[in-house]
Amino acid sequence: MLRTLLLTTATLAVAAPAFAQELNLYSSRHYDTDERLYSEFEEATGITINRIDGNADELIERMAAEGANSPADVLLTVDASRITRAESAGVLQAVESEALEAAIPANLRDDDNHWFGFSQRARMIFFAKDRVENPPATYADLADPAYADMVCIRSSTNTYNQTLLASIITHEGVEAGTEWAQGIVSNMARDPQGGDTDQLRGLVSGECDIAVTNSYYFARALRQDVDGLSGDTDNIGWVFPDQDGNGTHVNISAGGVAAHAPNRDNAIAFLEYLASPSAQEYFANGNDEFPVVAGVEVGEYAASLGEFKSDEVGLADVAANIPAAQQVFNTVGWE
Repeated sequence: MLRTLLLTTATLAVAAPAFAQELNLYSSRHYDTDERLYSEFEEATGITINRIDGNADELIERMAAEGANSPADVLLTVDASRITRAESAGVLQAVESEALEAAIPANLRDDDNHWFGFSQRARMIFFAKDRVENPPATYADLADPAYADMVCIRSSTNTYNQTLLASIITHEGVEAGTEWAQGIVSNMARDPQGGDTDQLRGLVSGECDIAVTNSYYFARALRQDVDGLSGDTDNIGWVFPDQDGNGTHVNISAGGVAAHAPNRDNAIAFLEYLASPSAQEYFANGNDEFPVVAGVEVGEYAASLGEFKSDEVGLADVAANIPAAQQVFNTVGWE
């Protein structure tokens, strides 16, 4: 069933003459490996992608300011918090697509089809194997006083942490989320600083014993040289949290059709292409992410982390709790 619904390279090539030959993509994904992802679509359809790269918030503000005159056809960004921000700003439109509804799990897309997730990254726990005998098995464990002065994690302004706390609030409520966040602050080895890779570097430098980061940052260090990390990964262990509970929280890359897309048919075709097996393999192999479509093989380095159960909570519901999460961060003094 899935194969007949998804737009493969062959069907895209046949369908191309029915479309205008242009697609205006506003993207906050900044990965060189995505170039091949886009060029395959262009080769298969004859549709030229005009790409504007930028910060997600800036792109959303730009689309809102452009209004009905916006040339944007598709917005592609990272994390449910940002794509739902675009939805709330009114810069996305709902679309009907059997291919997308069949391919993308319900919890990784908007209930009204304003946006769809196309790749996922697991929010994992990493630890120094020579210093931590009993690593945390759950997100809740991270707040246990047994791990005082051991944890490196990013700031509260980071969207990955915002959605992680929002997911805890979605499952357990604001009170439980507040207790967890306060426990993390108490267990921090240093003030929050840097990106996800810097949390892993903290394990190598000895500044911390436990780090919270997305899966693909570590997988990337296995695949290529990452300064301050590659060559020192043998002593780093990892945990997919909450395998006996809700499952591991995932972040997504997601896209939606712009509210005033001048090339709407091309935009829908592009999103359907992103859910095709070949495009899903680019996400997996090019940037060490996990595919969202069932049956697509995970890339070598992401696969080396092992299989895991992901949290199936609806990310649209999680995103709705991000304001509450930010309030909790402010309350507990998480910088």
